[in-house]
Amino acid sequence: MVVSPGEPLNMMTNNNQMAATAISQQQQIQMNNPTSTKFSDNYDVKEELGKGAFSVVRRCVHKATNMEYAAKIINTRKLSSRDFQKLEREARICRKLKHSNIVRLHDSIQEEGFHYLVFDLVTGGELFEDIVAREFYSEADASQCIQQILESIAYCHDNSVVHRDLKPENLLLASRAKGASVKLADFGLAIEVKGDDEAWYGFAGTPGYLSPEVLKKDPYGKPVDIWACGVILYILLVGYPPFWDEDQIRLYAQIKSGAYDYPTPEWDTVTPEAKALIDAMLTLNPKKRITAQEALKVPWICDRQRVASMMHRQDTVDCLRKFNARRKLKAVISAVTMVNRMSNAFRLTPQSSGSTPTPPPPPSSSLPITSSSFDMIAKENTSTNNNIFNNVCNNNNNILVGVILHHHHHHLHLITILINQQLIVL
Repeated sequence: MVVSPGEPLNMMTNNNQMAATAISQQQQIQMNNPTSTKFSDNYDVKEELGKGAFSVVRRCVHKATNMEYAAKIINTRKLSSRDFQKLEREARICRKLKHSNIVRLHDSIQEEGFHYLVFDLVTGGELFEDIVAREFYSEADASQCIQQILESIAYCHDNSVVHRDLKPENLLLASRAKGASVKLADFGLAIEVKGDDEAWYGFAGTPGYLSPEVLKKDPYGKPVDIWACGVILYILLVGYPPFWDEDQIRLYAQIKSGAYDYPTPEWDTVTPEAKALIDAMLTLNPKKRITAQEALKVPWICDRQRVASMMHRQDTVDCLRKFNARRKLKAVISAVTMVNRMSNAFRLTPQSSGSTPTPPPPPSSSLPITSSSFDMIAKENTSTNNNIFNNVCNNNNNILVGVILHHHHHHLHLITILINQQLIVL
């Protein structure tokens, strides 16, 4: 399977482990005594915020306190045994994590056919989107951002939790207020570990942020999160990632060899201390990689006013804007790919004589696509007539496929051409 650098992976290698349990689905979903009260008795349900394959996220208001939350409503009738295990694990992990830089789980309510997970309502959007909207952004600001991320990861690691899917889409802001705190979200791939023990927990994460040990299928543990922090810090400083290739095999080769550098001129204005921290995070040997607690004690983090540069980094903001647009395009491509696969499955399904014939696929095209084409698409992000990026990935990277299909036929046609001609690797 070929996956884009922005698409999450979760491949379990031990099929026996997945099938071993004989516990019923309803027993599997028991989550440390979840509330048995009906959800509607305690909460008023409001508008939809996002949607997934088996769940929908809605704003809700607690009747007794009038507090607002985000309720993840899971249709448990559609879940496989493996999905139940993942849901149980996610809820168990989220319940024990109570930190100001982590989206907190406040309630878990089980009903017939549905399970409700009630989280903090975070309204500030993605951290990376906020950065490109700022009038001023410096190395010191990047230091402050990564400090909050490291605080959340240090807390997770102290509580024997490895996130495994650190990426921009999972870094949110608590509100739209200036200086709002960064919140780490989405513990769907998180695992519990014993101390600093390492083991093979399966191939999970997002390609551009995967660590070398995961790609090599070596035992791994907490250091995988630090590697991802190093990738994120690199992006925070210059607006593009240290490892990038449209070909996944070449991308993975870069990561496994640690093949990154600090090209001129954009890195010339970054302090040596910032580069040293990146190097410590992107150390190939996980046993020699810096820990979250150690990173928080680095002067570039804890004494940023003296060490980090205060110069405005407009080039970083410009590059980050293009990077954000590319991420969102990748998300749309993933959605279109899913729709195409569903359409192909439909075509292969035998139809009765009275059924409606399957429409033909869109015509192919010889439209040339280069890296400059992506830059052009990024610039279109500011146009009111080309707002595809504003309609996807605004809700923790959940794709509202119906909205995309209804409003963006011309974009879908272009993307379908790219996929069919393999000009974009997925």
